[in-house]
Amino acid sequence: MAGLAHDDAALAGLAEAQKDHVHYEKEKENHSLSITTSKEHDHDFEPDGIHDGLEFPTEEERRTLRRVSDTIPWTAYFIAFVELAERFSFYGSTVVFTNFIQQPLPPGSRTGAGGAHGQSGALGRHQQAATGLTTFNQFWCYVVPLFGAYIADTRWGRFKTICVSVAVAMVGHILLVVSAVPPVITKPNGSLACFSIAIVIMGLGTGGFKANISPLVAEQYKRTKLFLRTTKAGERVVVDPALTTSRIYMYFYLFINIGALIGQIGMAYSEKYVGFWLAYLLPTVVFAVCPLVLAAGASRYNRSPPTGSVFAQALRVWRFCLAGKGSWNPVQFYRNVTAEDFWETAKPSVVLAKTGSKPGWMTFDDQWIDEVKRGFKACTVFVFYPIYWLTYNQLNNNLTSQAATMATHGVPNDVLSNLDPFALIIFIPICDLLIYPALRRAGINFTALKKITAGFFTGAAAMVWAAVVQHYIYKTNPCGYRAATCEDAAGNALTSHLNVWIQTGSYVLIAFSEILASITGLEYAFTKAPKNMRSLVMSVFLFMSAIASALGEAFVSLAADPLLVWNYGVFAVIAFFGGCGFWVCFRHLDGQEDELNNLAEGRFEGGEVVEGKEGR
Repeated sequence: MAGLAHDDAALAGLAEAQKDHVHYEKEKENHSLSITTSKEHDHDFEPDGIHDGLEFPTEEERRTLRRVSDTIPWTAYFIAFVELAERFSFYGSTVVFTNFIQQPLPPGSRTGAGGAHGQSGALGRHQQAATGLTTFNQFWCYVVPLFGAYIADTRWGRFKTICVSVAVAMVGHILLVVSAVPPVITKPNGSLACFSIAIVIMGLGTGGFKANISPLVAEQYKRTKLFLRTTKAGERVVVDPALTTSRIYMYFYLFINIGALIGQIGMAYSEKYVGFWLAYLLPTVVFAVCPLVLAAGASRYNRSPPTGSVFAQALRVWRFCLAGKGSWNPVQFYRNVTAEDFWETAKPSVVLAKTGSKPGWMTFDDQWIDEVKRGFKACTVFVFYPIYWLTYNQLNNNLTSQAATMATHGVPNDVLSNLDPFALIIFIPICDLLIYPALRRAGINFTALKKITAGFFTGAAAMVWAAVVQHYIYKTNPCGYRAATCEDAAGNALTSHLNVWIQTGSYVLIAFSEILASITGLEYAFTKAPKNMRSLVMSVFLFMSAIASALGEAFVSLAADPLLVWNYGVFAVIAFFGGCGFWVCFRHLDGQEDELNNLAEGRFEGGEVVEGKEGR
C-alpha cells in the first residue's frame, strides 16, 4: 500500500508538472505569436548582419506566393571545384579497379594495356574477387566518414579535417601508382598487396573528405529565413533557403559528375592503350590541385568552429528521454520512441517545471532539442538508403563485367559506366531550370521525400533493364550461360553480338535515380541536422552506402554465371519494395517539411553555434 501511495503521489506531482509545463508552453506560444505578428507587421527581424533590410512574408504570403531559390555564393563554386578534382581522382582510379583485379595480364604485357582489340587486365583474380574487393572499397570509403565527422564536429572543424584528409589520400594515390608500375604489376601477389594497402589508405582520406565537404559547400549560403523579393517581371515571390540549399547540392553534384566523367573516360582509355600506371598517375596529379584551391580560398570560406562532443550530448539526451519507455515488446518500444512527445521530457523548460532545477549537463535550450529531434528523424529516413545503394553499386562492378561480354567495337568495357555521369551532367540543369520550376508553377509540391521515393522506383527500373539485357546475352553468347569465360581454341574471348550500347537504359535510369534520391539525400542531411552536428548527420547518410556494400557481399554469390539475371532481378524487387516501405514509413513527415526546415536555431553552450571562421 505504501508503494501504491508513493505512485499516486508521484502521478499527482507529474500531473502538476505537466500542468505547469502546459501553462509555460502557452505563455511561450503567446509570446512567440506576439513577436511573430510584430515581425510580420514590421517586415523585420532582429539585426544579424545576414537578414538585415529584407522583407519577410506573412503566413498568407507563405501559402500563396511562388517560391524561388536565392543566388548561390561564389565560394560554393570554389569548394565544388575542389570536389570536382577529388572525384576526378577517385572515380578515375576506381573505374579501372574491376579490370585490374578480374582480368589477367595480357600475354607479353608489362603494363596491363590490352590495346585496340585486347582486354586490359593485371591480377587475373576473376569476377567474384573483383566484386568482393570493389565492394569492400565502397564499404570502407563510407565507414570512415563517421570518424571524419566526429573529428570535424568535436576537434578540428570541417576545413582542417578536409585538409588533413587530402594529405592522407595523397599517400594512398601514390601507393596505387606503385602497385601498377611495370616491375610490380608483373608480380601479381606483390601488386595485390600494394593495391590493397593503397585502397585502405585512400579510403581513410576519402572518408574524412566526404563527410565534411558536403556540409561545407552548403554552409557558404548563410540565410536561413524565408523572405520576399520582386522579380524583374514584377511578380512578388518568396525566396526559400531550403530551395537554395537544394540548388547548391544540384550543382555540387553536377561538379562531382563532371570530374567523374572526365576521370573515368580518360583513365579507361589510359588503361587500355598505355597501362594501369598511367590510369593511376593522372588522377594523382589532378588530386594535387585540391590543396592548392583550398589554400587559395582559405580566408574567404564561411566556416563553423568545432563545438565539443555534441554527439555524446545528443546520445545522453536520447537516453534521458528513453527512461521509463523501454519495453521487451518491439512494437511497443517502437511506438514509445517514435511518439511525438518522446523528446519533450528532455527540454530544459519541462525539466525545470517538474523538478525546479535542471542537471548541469543540460547546456542547451528547448530549440536545440527540437533540432536534435529533427536530426534523429533524418537519420531514421536514411535507414532505407542501403536498399537504394544496392542497385547503384551495380555500376561499380557487375555492369562493367556485363559490358565485357558484348560487342564493344573497340570501346573499353569500363567506358560505358560514364553514361551515368554524362546523363547527370545533361539532366541536372534540366531538372533545376525546367522540370522543378514547372512543377512548382503547376502547384505540385514535389517534396524531398517524394523525390527519394521516386528514386527507389527508378533504381528498380534500371535493374529490370539490366536483367533483360543479361537474359539476351545468355541467349546470344556462343557459350550460353558461361558468357564471362567464353573463349575460342586460341584463348581469344568470344562475346555476344549484342551492341554494348544497349546498356544505356540502365545507366540513364540510374542517373535519374541519383538526381531524385542521392542529391535529395545530401540536401535532407544538411537541412535537417542541428548546425553543430551537420558533419555527423551527413556521415550517417554516407554510412548507409557502407551498409549497402556490406549487404552486397551477401549477394556476391549471384555475381557470376549463370546467375546474373537473378542478380539484377533480385535487386530490382528489393528496390521496388524498399521504395514502397519508405513511403509508408515516412509519408507523415512529408506534411511537416516546412515546419522542420524553419525551426528556430538552438543554443548549445560550451560549443555555441556561431557564424564565422574556425579558429586557427
